[in-house]
Amino acid sequence: MRKWMIVTAAVAMALGVTGRATAAQPSEKQVRQLFEVMHLSQMFGQMNNQMAGMMGQAAPCVPASYWQGFIDAGGTEQLLAQMVPVYQRHFTAQDVSGLLKFYKSDLGQKVITQMPLTMAEGMKIGQQWGRQRGEEMVKQLQQQGTLDARGRCPASPAASTPLSEPSPSRSSH
Repeated sequence: MRKWMIVTAAVAMALGVTGRATAAQPSEKQVRQLFEVMHLSQMFGQMNNQMAGMMGQAAPCVPASYWQGFIDAGGTEQLLAQMVPVYQRHFTAQDVSGLLKFYKSDLGQKVITQMPLTMAEGMKIGQQWGRQRGEEMVKQLQQQGTLDARGRCPASPAASTPLSEPSPSRSSH
């Protein structure tokens, strides 16, 4: 039994914790090439503009120029530098080579340009579906008597207390 445990441990060490047999980690240069082909710097610029708009609405007293520079070139570089090790942990050098080949292709470039739009549309559909599904579930639970007319659990203290209880001092007799 002990012999099998040693053999198993040796195999696990040979394969590495991730189960990959001595797969080469991509270099920083290779990962940065991928970032360039994927136009990540430009995507961060777009994100900055969106964030600037949201932050401007949330804090109208702050000048728009402040938010526009929130993710400047230095900030983008900091973010990319922090992302390199993440890609190095999750992808092999061979994986990154394949991704580079794909993202350099016409289809890869189309994915880069169309994916944000596709994801935004998908999120809207998902929100609408979730809202409809939630309403259906509440109706069903109300019909079963699990929830009351206000969508609360009938047995809970909050459900048994009326929302606007008249105060005893204000009763009109």
